[in-house]
Amino acid sequence: QVQLVESGGGLVQAGGSLRLSCAASGRTFSTYAMGWFRQALGKEREAVAVISRSGGNTVYADSVKGRFTISRDNAKNTVYLQTNSLKPEDTAVYYCAADRKLGPTTLLNKYDYWGQGTQVTVSS
Repeated sequence: QVQLVESGGGLVQAGGSLRLSCAASGRTFSTYAMGWFRQALGKEREAVAVISRSGGNTVYADSVKGRFTISRDNAKNTVYLQTNSLKPEDTAVYYCAADRKLGPTTLLNKYDYWGQGTQVTVSS
């Protein structure tokens, strides 16, 4: 069982940056592929960025390529999402998730554990 707690969300102007963090409980964090997902009001949840167990393999949604960076620190049981050049359309609740299988995958239904989410609001 893994518990995930996101932090770092907030209100930011367009063009600004936020660094989201997701802290995981337990001693097996390095055995999970991790992902960041988001859900805007009235829309389906979508993958933003995913990262392999070692951090050596990452995949990004086209909409965030070149602006967002996913990383992880297995010693700290934490995965990060650095968001730069934020746009109003990035406004959403951002969730992190853990996948016990090989990963990384952008398929939501492959993830076993989810955090409660952190709100990111980008004003124009």
